[in-house]
Amino acid sequence: MAIPAFMDKTIETVRTFNRFFTRHVGAIDERFLGTETNLPEARLLFEIARREPVLANQLQDALRLDRGYLSRMLGRFEERRWIARHRTEADARARPISLTASGRAAFDLIDEKQRSAIGEDLERLSTMEQGDLAVALSHARLLLDDKAADTFTIRPFRTGEVSQIAARQSVLYAQSHGWKHQFESLVVDTAAAFLRNFKPGREQCWVADIDGVMAGAVFLTDEGSGIARLRLLHVEPFARRRGIGDALVRGCIGFAREKGYSRINLWTQTSLESARRIYARLGFTCISTDVHHEFGEPVQGEAWKLELADPENPEHIISK
Repeated sequence: MAIPAFMDKTIETVRTFNRFFTRHVGAIDERFLGTETNLPEARLLFEIARREPVLANQLQDALRLDRGYLSRMLGRFEERRWIARHRTEADARARPISLTASGRAAFDLIDEKQRSAIGEDLERLSTMEQGDLAVALSHARLLLDDKAADTFTIRPFRTGEVSQIAARQSVLYAQSHGWKHQFESLVVDTAAAFLRNFKPGREQCWVADIDGVMAGAVFLTDEGSGIARLRLLHVEPFARRRGIGDALVRGCIGFAREKGYSRINLWTQTSLESARRIYARLGFTCISTDVHHEFGEPVQGEAWKLELADPENPEHIISK
């Protein structure tokens, strides 16, 4: 496989970190953390402890190990009397693996040593630095593991996150659509106005969170006269196809209904096809289009709305 030249710097950064981390955690030490196992054996012991009773082929899939290599490690565990294989009535060929009392003791020792080693590392860091490290590691895992858990939460924004959202959107749309400082200026102005004029209980910014990593966000603001505006919806590239965009917009709709708004307006661009599909799917309709130059080039914008109250009876909130 030919590697594009533009990836060279990223590849070297990953390799540099790998060299540091394998040395830092003792990955190539003969005795991991001074125990009688090496790192692959400690990892296998952890999986057995977490999944027991577990089949060998399940361990092979989970750890992506060669069958012969796995068999030899399990053989050593049996010699140490750390594991026991059982038979089941349902399938006589299946031999689920469980830890013995001595195997559990070996696992507990390694687990405690690992916790202590990590604790020593973290003691050198401030609380903020520990949080930064946890988010960075979670983000790296989510970027590299396309089978990472789909679980996410939608929560209100925290201090500092509105500015992060504005910065992130500016970067994302510069890369995907070529919208530069004119677009960034509009996003920053919108975020600053939200913070400056924030109306608790009437407005909100929600963040989609996966293991502490911001995966997307959206704003809902009060436009007056019973009308709300949905703003700055985005989902991070690594978090797409998980239903996050739908969840964020549904949250806005539910909040607007709860607060008695009669309509939600929004402004989007014809080129933002994924967002437009979400809006249409959740009941919004496009009411006008217009070419504008707000982003420094001609772009077709679209005005959309979602009626929450019956136009003939404004006091009646439409529920769905």
